[in-house]
Amino acid sequence: MALQNIGAGNKDDAFYRYKMPKMITKIEGRGNGIKTNIVNMVDIAKALGRPASYTTKYFGCELGAQSKFDEKTGTSHVNGAHDTAKLAGLLENFIKKFVQCYGCGNPETEIIITKSQMINLKCAACGFISEVDMRDKLTTFIIKNPPESKKGAKDKKAMRRAEKERLKDGEAADEEQKKLKKEAAKKKGSSGSSKDAISKASSKKKSHHSDEDRSPAGSQGDEHEAAAAADESDDDVQWQTDTSAVAAQQTIQEQLIAVTASMVMLSANEDKRKSGKGSPWREGKPKANGQSNGIKSGIQEELLDAIKEYVKKGSSAGQFKSFLDSLSGPRQEIIDALFEALFEGVGKGFSKEVVKQKNYIAAAVQEEDSQPILLQSIETFCGKASPEAVKEVALALKALYDHDVLEEERIVDWYNKGSTGGNKSSPIWKNVKPFVEWLQNAESESEE
Repeated sequence: MALQNIGAGNKDDAFYRYKMPKMITKIEGRGNGIKTNIVNMVDIAKALGRPASYTTKYFGCELGAQSKFDEKTGTSHVNGAHDTAKLAGLLENFIKKFVQCYGCGNPETEIIITKSQMINLKCAACGFISEVDMRDKLTTFIIKNPPESKKGAKDKKAMRRAEKERLKDGEAADEEQKKLKKEAAKKKGSSGSSKDAISKASSKKKSHHSDEDRSPAGSQGDEHEAAAAADESDDDVQWQTDTSAVAAQQTIQEQLIAVTASMVMLSANEDKRKSGKGSPWREGKPKANGQSNGIKSGIQEELLDAIKEYVKKGSSAGQFKSFLDSLSGPRQEIIDALFEALFEGVGKGFSKEVVKQKNYIAAAVQEEDSQPILLQSIETFCGKASPEAVKEVALALKALYDHDVLEEERIVDWYNKGSTGGNKSSPIWKNVKPFVEWLQNAESESEE
């Protein structure tokens, strides 16, 4: 089937994406019963997004002839013998008046009939609302035969979700490019500092062995000798200052940005935790209700501090996602720390705070497998939060669902597992139950 661009002004544009079939007509009958049959009127109307009865009626109004469109057979007839070129010209006028946006010229518009019986065209591309001239004869027919709504609420939500995913993919690609550039620049800047750190470490090892050969460590005589040597030689002072732990930490913080320095500290704490030295989990076990007995994990504290500091900067969602990806540790711990950093101490008004911070939460759950982690963090937070916050957990979930942060299937699966699992006595399930039932009822009604 031959296709052509929609709109006479776009006929020479080889890359124009809105197309429709070329009109095919056929003269039928003879004498007073002669008629013109527009053979592919259904396909043309479908490409324009308008009912075929509208275009057929428009031909009849403009030609002053009777016209009829049969819904059952899909045939379109106009009394009299009319040339294809003449009907094609009338179709172009119909497109300009009732299809194309008056602002951008895009044919992706929707007919809207207002309460005052006026006809508007709402453009899906630019959002412009065009006011149709009500003096045209076809407007009376359109008001009496309004178009059917194209999409239900669920279809529109799916379209919005697809558009958001497309935008997120674009932002993620941009952030990835920025991240690669930053890492390349950081490697160039840190190559010299890494060499200095290696030389300092080796010098520290040598000085340590020489001290052991001279005298036992920790004696007062050694301290006096070291002080005297420091007074005699400037080089010795330099080496002793650089090998101290405080000086090394200050050097790291001066050379790197604050977030990177905190990550270095996090890795050191992680090694301590693995070796079992200084680990708070060795000193006390967490209580049954999910709260520790006053001893927090050092890693958790570092995560909380880092996230709080970054949120204060008011960075964009894309930058915040890159920051979360740079954090070391299990994803569940990071999201738990994010929730505690955003809503620590929040009681009444918890759902409103979730709406305010939705951009940060959405940035954390852009991957496919992140929604169950977020729901688990909500469950963990509600185990620690005040009863006022737990009462509003259903409102918080609905806010995240309305903004396409959480999907219906994920919420229902999480509720079913939690309400029948080991933590089924938690008050969170009682508060979430009405919202889950609403989701399931809305789904069944939309299917019917």
